[in-house]
Amino acid sequence: MSAVLQPGGIDRIRQHLVGLRMPRALEVLDHLLRRLERGEIGTLDAMDMLLGEELTLRETRRVKAALKMSRLVSIKTLSGFDFAFQPSLDRERILALAELGFVERSEVVHLLGQPGCGKTHLAIALGVEAVRAGRSVYFCTLAELIGSLAKAEREGTLRERLRFLCRPQLLVVDEIGYLPVTPGGGNLFFQLVNQRYERGAMILTSNRSFAEWGEVFGDTVVATALLDRLLHHAIVVQIEGASYRLRSHADLLPTARASAAVTTPVKRRGRPPKPRSPDHPTG
Repeated sequence: MSAVLQPGGIDRIRQHLVGLRMPRALEVLDHLLRRLERGEIGTLDAMDMLLGEELTLRETRRVKAALKMSRLVSIKTLSGFDFAFQPSLDRERILALAELGFVERSEVVHLLGQPGCGKTHLAIALGVEAVRAGRSVYFCTLAELIGSLAKAEREGTLRERLRFLCRPQLLVVDEIGYLPVTPGGGNLFFQLVNQRYERGAMILTSNRSFAEWGEVFGDTVVATALLDRLLHHAIVVQIEGASYRLRSHADLLPTARASAAVTTPVKRRGRPPKPRSPDHPTG
């Protein structure tokens, strides 16, 4: 034991750790040596812990950098999703998606539902799981995606931009149907979908049904061509629940007011109507 703690040997270990660029291992070295000296851990345990600490640091850095490159700035997780608020969701089905088999099979996951029901949360959470598993991911809204493609087309770099967007193993496109698609945008999106078809997985979120995609993209032919590819190898998750963000203000929503207007009788102003005689015709 005393040979392990010789000052000269410890100094050489420190130099090796510096040379190997292992800052976390260097940071915990003295603590592990003290535990080793007290007999709390063995030599192999100390080596395992030393390397484990460094590996954890490097993995954390890798994930952080990958999330930044993926544009997953707002981090959401499956553990942070309130499945109890959305009983229409099959929790086990979502957890099965987190195993990323759909990424390996280059399938498309559609998350459909009204605003605030958790589509974006689930899309980001699945993207985070993919990043942690070492898969390349890119996240954007449909408006951002079409905007970048239109810019590339104007600058004569559309082919390069399409190639860039085909590199990630998982492409997440959020908010389909929230904003009107600019003229020609549907054709640009189709080119990307066509190039990724059966080559790369996608997650799409939308507040519109597939029957409304002709209206969303302003072209029924383009919408049909898109759906032909996006539904061929697809997993469709329909979320039937209400908005989580507006759960405390449900009575203020237009739908709630409309419902109240239908069910609440309207009070008439002025004098009450005279009672009808039993033989008076009702019309």
